[in-house]
Amino acid sequence: MAERRQVAVVGVGQTDFGALYAQKDAQRDEYALGAEALKLALEDAGLRKDELDGLLTSRIGYEHGADMLGLPNLRVVNGLEGSGRMSGVSFQNAVSLIETGQADVVACVYGNNGRSVQMTYGGYTFSPTSRYDAMYGMTSPGAYVGMMYRRYQHLYGVPDGALAPIAINNRRNAVLNPVAVMREEITEAQYLSSRYIADPLRLYDYCIINDGGVAVILTTLDRAKDLRKRPVRVAATAAMGALRNHYTSPDFFYAASQDVARRVYEASGYGPDDMDCVQIYDNFTPTVLFSLEGFNHAPRGEAWRWATLDRIGLKGETPINTAGGHTAESYMQGWGHHVEAVRQLRGEAGARQVADCHVAQYICASPIVTSHILVGE
Repeated sequence: MAERRQVAVVGVGQTDFGALYAQKDAQRDEYALGAEALKLALEDAGLRKDELDGLLTSRIGYEHGADMLGLPNLRVVNGLEGSGRMSGVSFQNAVSLIETGQADVVACVYGNNGRSVQMTYGGYTFSPTSRYDAMYGMTSPGAYVGMMYRRYQHLYGVPDGALAPIAINNRRNAVLNPVAVMREEITEAQYLSSRYIADPLRLYDYCIINDGGVAVILTTLDRAKDLRKRPVRVAATAAMGALRNHYTSPDFFYAASQDVARRVYEASGYGPDDMDCVQIYDNFTPTVLFSLEGFNHAPRGEAWRWATLDRIGLKGETPINTAGGHTAESYMQGWGHHVEAVRQLRGEAGARQVADCHVAQYICASPIVTSHILVGE
């Protein structure tokens, strides 16, 4: 096999989530949202649409998507379902296609009209056997994560309110993000007084349901050096399944995360202490704690103590979810985190820019654990 080519992100695009959210009664098409994001990503990269030879879609179908985008004859095309874990998986698939020479320029495109269609992400069963959970109220990912977090509290003596810094930090960062949905800070008192959705998870522990689109374009590092923006090199990426018949993990995805952490750190040559920012998939705030421990940023059972506002804030030693995360910027199921990592490494994050940002990590602790290490060239 020929030597694997190095890969870089060369274009990112996303819709204005806050502006879309402000239009309460609008009915939007998920394909159109994805198309808008791809147009912005092409402009960002300085590429023409006909220079793409690969397309990976998520949440939107690849066949109709390719047709409406005017991309009927691609070397590689595929579609993945719309769960949050597929953001990292789509990105990894694109990297593999380029590394192995199956494609040269791949666009990953995601569209989500969840608010327009009043998506609830709950109230239904996921598999033939999960219906037996439903009689106990386990009909949503939030209920399962709530149950995991209750176990985490029991094992490690975690008090009520320990998740507040995660929610507060997301809001603080979103205030500085002009496209974020939630642009007002919250206090610890507001967090504690908010209603429970699935005890012990409160309102501010939950992701937003909103409309939007995101696109990421990747190509070879050699080609990237001749394009419009400073390339962001993919230093390493890895994945591991933690699969069960329902959305829960007795060890909080720890074993799978440890496996991915070992491989992604070894392959990249970087470790947890080298990260200038970390973008963590946060469908619910406990997932941030699970991710920090699984990827060796915090000792096991101690992330709730470790993740102080001083440490995870923009000026802290480990800035986390610098755009506002899924509870404040937007719930694009992991895709917005990729865009934010790229913008931080390019120095394009404006008021929320992390100083001297050279290395970033994406983490998704879920039934398919993924992580990438990205480096600004």
